[in-house]
Amino acid sequence: MTTSIDIPIGFSQLGLKPHLLSALAAVGYESPSPIQAACIPPLLAGQDVLGEAQTGTGKTAAFALPLLQKINVSLTKPQALVLTPTRELAIQVAEALQRYAKHMPGFHVLPVYGGQSMVVQLRQLSRGTHVIVGTPGRVMDHLERKSLVLDNLTFMVLDEADEMLRMGFIDDVKWILEHTPATRQTALFSATMPDVIRRVAHQHLRDPKEIKIRSATSTVVSTQQFYCQTHGGQKIEALTRILEVEADFDAAIVFVRTKTATVELADKLEARGYAAAALNGDMTQGLREQVIERLKSGSLDIVVATDVAARGIDVPRVSHVINYDVPNDTEAYVHRIGRTGRAGRTGRAILFITPREMHMLKVIERATRQKIEPLSMPTPGEVANRRVAQFTQQILDTLKTEKLDFFYDVIRGIETDHNVGAREIAAALAWLAQRERPLQLAGASAVELAPPPAARGERPVRENRDEILEKRRTYAAGALARYRIEIGKNQGVLPKEIVGAIANEGGIDGKQIGQINLFDDFSTVELPANLPADVMDVLRRIRVRQFALKARITEPGEYPDTRPPRPAGPPRAKKEWGGKPDGKKPEWKKR
Repeated sequence: MTTSIDIPIGFSQLGLKPHLLSALAAVGYESPSPIQAACIPPLLAGQDVLGEAQTGTGKTAAFALPLLQKINVSLTKPQALVLTPTRELAIQVAEALQRYAKHMPGFHVLPVYGGQSMVVQLRQLSRGTHVIVGTPGRVMDHLERKSLVLDNLTFMVLDEADEMLRMGFIDDVKWILEHTPATRQTALFSATMPDVIRRVAHQHLRDPKEIKIRSATSTVVSTQQFYCQTHGGQKIEALTRILEVEADFDAAIVFVRTKTATVELADKLEARGYAAAALNGDMTQGLREQVIERLKSGSLDIVVATDVAARGIDVPRVSHVINYDVPNDTEAYVHRIGRTGRAGRTGRAILFITPREMHMLKVIERATRQKIEPLSMPTPGEVANRRVAQFTQQILDTLKTEKLDFFYDVIRGIETDHNVGAREIAAALAWLAQRERPLQLAGASAVELAPPPAARGERPVRENRDEILEKRRTYAAGALARYRIEIGKNQGVLPKEIVGAIANEGGIDGKQIGQINLFDDFSTVELPANLPADVMDVLRRIRVRQFALKARITEPGEYPDTRPPRPAGPPRAKKEWGGKPDGKKPEWKKR
């Protein structure tokens, strides 16, 4: 049954406690998305929920906030379990829970997934935690080891259930559900609702409230969309460079997450010579209307706004929308870029995104069904060229429109009295005219965007998720070898399930997974040779359709189709294996 709900003015109307409302304000959430407004009240009331909603609609907060409200911080035992299909999503959910629990001293959330040291996870579990966020395989490992005990579990979430089905984890999910207390409250979220997922819901959820959110995301075809990858402290430099080189820039709305950020960024832009002002919910209605009127009249070129404050703005001269901060969900993104491309004009929307936020780019592209093109950071030379072109045009316009007889006489007098050529005088005048906004930037090295610490050869203060994952995949370069795994045709496994499990649980890039051969009770798969011991431990424990893979590298000649290690990457030429199963020396022959 589809639930239709009017979105409240704010989260305070949903029954959330003050410490959660304060955390939401700090991260810039001003009003709930449809999925949040529909799910939070029944979850707070203790009902099970079956939610159908696309990724990027804000469903993490929809289950995370009620979950946190029910946590007893004084009891340092797992009280909530969130299952996700991938390690990336597990980390993302854990980070969101940590942000929302900002004002809950002593709160601990632990992500558990394949590819991370089991020793580290065991140590953290022994210290005590309130919420576990994990992938099915690793959660099963801990349950079997008795290192994870769910006697105190009161809340469980199945996130992206259809993805877990697609990757072959649904039997593992059922096994985990059967090993949790029957009294738990359960929320299941899925972008689609195939019969298998619905059967799981009916078997393991108690009279769930069904909530179906239809995504209203449809982009404005007259808006060109771009993204620019930046690093946190470089955004203001990136913004000012882009504003300088954009050819058809007339006016812009720059979106940020928090009310405080609107004022801070507007002040920085004003200090750099732009006519900018803040627009946020703390301003009176009169002041907000005054800002919008100034934007319409042309006395203001840039408005720095939050999502709520900018709703309903319809100013035809807005040529650009800059997403300075990534929006909280795809609905917000569509509403933002809808502020440009009005009155038959073509608008430009630019999204600033950090390496850690790149997953959100894919989510937005899927939701809007539109490709967002990369936009390179303008170089100091490009900024200088743009300033010179503008300065040149000002001179040409002045020569056409102004009476300059008096100034001709002044220049002639300087030439005669001081024996100086007209070109030298013009150069001095140009310097005087542009000294507040130099045409030539003061040395490229002084303003060049700093590369990330790794590129400078420095050790980062705190590794982010992308850096950790990248480190895990460095072993994938080199030769491929054949591995045996203990699951095959008789267990109903599909190659895509093997790829999904190894890529997401083992941290091996899908491009580095080679040929898979299915036999009756086992399979072989090509993976990077000489995998580290900790990765092999993960591959042995990964489960697909409830069967541990127990991966091991094969011996040369162990199987008729065994190939010697071959270089990873695209082959230089198509070749055919001409070996014999009778032990004769194999031969390579070109087709």
